[in-house]
Amino acid sequence: MGSTTVPVVVGIDNGGTSNNATVLTIDGRFLVDQLVETPSEVRAGPQAAVEAMARSFDGVLALTGVPRDQVRAVGLDTPGPASATGVISSKGSTNFSQPAWRGHDIRGALEHRLGLPVVYHNDGNAAALYAHHVHFGADAMRRSSVSAIVGTGLGGGVVENGRVIAGAAGMAGELGHVHIPLANVLAPGQPVPTCACGFAGDVESVASLTAIERNLLPYWLTRFPEHPLAGEPSARAAKLVRGYGERGDELAREIFAQQARALGALFTIAANFTDPHAYFIGGGVVETAPEFRDWFLAAVREHSALRAEQAALATFALVPDRDMAGARGVALAALERVRALPTPPPLVGD
Repeated sequence: MGSTTVPVVVGIDNGGTSNNATVLTIDGRFLVDQLVETPSEVRAGPQAAVEAMARSFDGVLALTGVPRDQVRAVGLDTPGPASATGVISSKGSTNFSQPAWRGHDIRGALEHRLGLPVVYHNDGNAAALYAHHVHFGADAMRRSSVSAIVGTGLGGGVVENGRVIAGAAGMAGELGHVHIPLANVLAPGQPVPTCACGFAGDVESVASLTAIERNLLPYWLTRFPEHPLAGEPSARAAKLVRGYGERGDELAREIFAQQARALGALFTIAANFTDPHAYFIGGGVVETAPEFRDWFLAAVREHSALRAEQAALATFALVPDRDMAGARGVALAALERVRALPTPPPLVGD
């Protein structure tokens, strides 16, 4: 950490319990090398949550010794679904469950509170953007990537020429709700998994913590009825599966093998749709011991059906600095906005 006399941008990663903030100089140096967390207060409603973000902003500036007048813009990410401009979905979301959040302009509210430009991405897009730029460095603006972030749900992002593809409504890259072929994912007789969004057989219905609790663990406990997890409450049991997987437990490895096959099916679709240079995986599923991480990444690659020409060029990798990736990703988005050139004229006139 260290102070600076050059202009900066601030990145704020908003979560269900905590905000994490970072500071990035205009010349591309992060001044924070660890989590800087404060309570997010999202369950207390929009006004309390925005005040909590402002405290996170003030706190990281105090920590780094950066004067407020050096800040040129702020990047904000939240869990989706939300529009490209930071309006929470009219149906709400897991983290923004109270009615007051539905259709709330969280980006605009923070911009008004801070009196600074605020750039918004959902948390999956933010992590995807960070992974892309760290991996490709100077070549980032000439490369493409697809990221899958496995957590309570499954987020992600599609990056083309160094920029997140947002889509018309801002909901591009909602990779968790892409339907995948299940023939090579499920075991014989295993029920078709359902997603909290109402879909059946999408990626999130297999590759997420929620999927473990709702779909995968109940099935595999019928195959391993004497397993210690059979005696645990379902929510706790789902969270314990990762630890068992790290220790090589057969039931847990069956569950994570299914998740790897689901992600492989997703990346197969991506290979035929966007043909990216890199495929990144992030989230809790890879915040594990090295042996398990390597096994899981290898399994995803094995089940991603790339053509020989694609396989020769593609990289499979983990999202780096995983806990900090969201805040750092939106800081990069804010920096790109500050550096942006004027909009070019249209190629075809009226």
